[in-house]
Order: sequence, then C-alpha cells, then structure tokens
Amino acid sequence: MRDACLVFVGSLNREAPYFQGARGVGLGVYSFDEETLETRKLAETSDIDNPTFLSVTPDGSRLYANSEVFAWREGTVSAYGFDRASGTLTYLNKQPSLGSITAHNTITHDGTKLLVANYGMGEGGPDRAVAVYGFDSDGALSAPLASVSHKGTGPNAARQERSHAHSVTETIAGGTAIVADLGIDRLVSYRIEHDGNLTKLAESALPPGAGPRHLALHPNGRFVFVMNELDSTIVSMALDEASGKLSIIDARPAVPAEARHANHCADIQISPDGRFLYGCNRGHDSVVVMAVDQQSGALSLVGHVPCGGATPRNLALTPSGGHLFSANQNADRISIFARDAESGGLTDTGRAIEIGTPMCVKIVR
Repeated sequence: MRDACLVFVGSLNREAPYFQGARGVGLGVYSFDEETLETRKLAETSDIDNPTFLSVTPDGSRLYANSEVFAWREGTVSAYGFDRASGTLTYLNKQPSLGSITAHNTITHDGTKLLVANYGMGEGGPDRAVAVYGFDSDGALSAPLASVSHKGTGPNAARQERSHAHSVTETIAGGTAIVADLGIDRLVSYRIEHDGNLTKLAESALPPGAGPRHLALHPNGRFVFVMNELDSTIVSMALDEASGKLSIIDARPAVPAEARHANHCADIQISPDGRFLYGCNRGHDSVVVMAVDQQSGALSLVGHVPCGGATPRNLALTPSGGHLFSANQNADRISIFARDAESGGLTDTGRAIEIGTPMCVKIVR
C-alpha cells in the first residue's frame, strides 16, 4: 500500500445547467499500482456537494475540495483528513468561498495557506475572485484571511461579460500567486504576504478572447504555460519573478484548425522533467502533447491522443511521470495512459477508473 499511488477524485453529484448530468458520488480515494495498473477503491463520501476541484497535501493526509453549486451566491471549501493505513476519509470543516462558482484551489508550497479562485457568475454576494485561508493544527480551514476582486470584460460577450477567475497557481520559487482570469484575458500576479494578504504585483495580457483557464509551471521557474479555454491555444510565457510580470514567448493551437470552433480547452500538466506539456480538449476529446524547448520555452506539437472517453476536464500525472490520468466527464471514466518519458507519447492502457461524472483527479505517492 505504501508503494502505491493515492488517487483522489471529485465527481459531480448535483445538477447544473452548464454540465451534462451529475452521476457522481462526491469524493473518492483509490490506490493505483504503477507496475500492475491495478486500481482499488479505498474510500468515498457523498456528504459534499459538487467537489469540482480539489488539492491534496504531498503525503495524501489532507484534501481541500471546492463545492461549485449553480445559483449559490457563495461556494464552500471543505477540509478532509485521509488515513492511509485504515483507508478512511474524515470530515474536518468547511468555510464559505466568498464568491460563486468556486473553481480552483491550491495549497501553498510552505503548507501554511490555501488559495481559492471563484469563477463568479452574475452579481451579488461577496463576489471575490480569490480568497486566502490558513490551517488549524489538525488541518481544518481557518476563516478567510484575505480576498481580492477583479473587474473588467473581454470581447467574447457570452463568456467574458465580467471577471472569471478560473485558477490560482503559486510560482515555483514560491510566495507569488498567478491568477488566470478567463473573463478579462489577464494573468494577475500577487505577492502572498505572511498574514495571507495579497499584494498586487502585475497584470499580464493575453490575446483578446483567449480565455486563460489553467497554468503549468516549468521546473526551472522561468516559464509559465497557459491553457486558453476560449481560443483553444497553449501560450508559453516568460516569468519575471521579481515583478510578477509575464511576457509571451510562443503560442500554438491545441487542436487542428477545423476543430477549434467546437472545442473548449480545460486542464494542462507538465512532465516532471519539464520537457512535455499535456492539455485536454473538450469537443475534440483529445489530449494534446507539446514539446518544450528547454532553453527558449518555445513549443512544438508532438501530437493528439484520443482521451479515452468524452469531455476530458482534468488531467493528472503520477509523481514518477510514468502514467497520465484523464478525467472524462461525460464518459463516466478516468482513462489511464502510459507515458514514454523520451518521446512524450501516450498509450492508452485500456485500464480506467469507472466513476460517474469525474471532474478532478489528483495523484500523490
């Protein structure tokens, strides 16, 4: 058991008009053996609403899950403990997210804070783009320590009528958070203060209508890769850590030209050695593989691999980099791929975790 990976899954269990069904249970925990490809369910709970995104501590002992419920003026963030020896999930507490359609969270590298991004729909309620939390001694969430809001619009009237903070990511060096705001085509950088306050450092523009969603960080700390949901591109950017400013190096389409009109990109992951990027395409139903030039940060297409289902929403690499999981939301299936470290190529193993409406998958050893 100790050598196996732990796989944490959030699945949709409440209907929302912008999702195609809610057939999930809530939170699930599985073991995965990279040698035999065996998966085994260890625990699950349905006492959480729509955990569409979650973060896990490196040892797998705690997880923090967002609840994204349509028409709630505020989402919630729930804390759970997981005991590896007994395979049990224990509810710790929850806190309001200070915004609606709570979309993403991340645990800071020093393990002292949780940063939460709220996509936001409509107006009313606290309507904060990002909220910051501390932890009690048992891992429970503190009340919110600080929050910030964003304002603005983009050219896509249907999707960019207001700010939509879709993710918050801490830089490799630590201490700086980058918020991808789909609604305003901006990456907004903040210094994370010791007391949890966020001090704005810079705003970095992406092409109008790009719709930045998720980020992947190169291990060297110099490059940031952006998955743009609305125009189906992957953008490589150079990070100036001191100023928080990002500048565009390269941009590549994530799908073939004929597929762009019916595609919405979702997640992006990077191999442990920083040589390859993996992005998921909803509509084209593929995983795009890009190679990264290690000196310049430029991108080149390796290829597209069918995702093994429909509507791949989230990806996760095992810590070894040997396998990639694709959470295929509308196929009720998390497909498992073997990854070739030299070529970056993916091979569908035919193995999967069968689970209703998977939204997020996280893997630790």
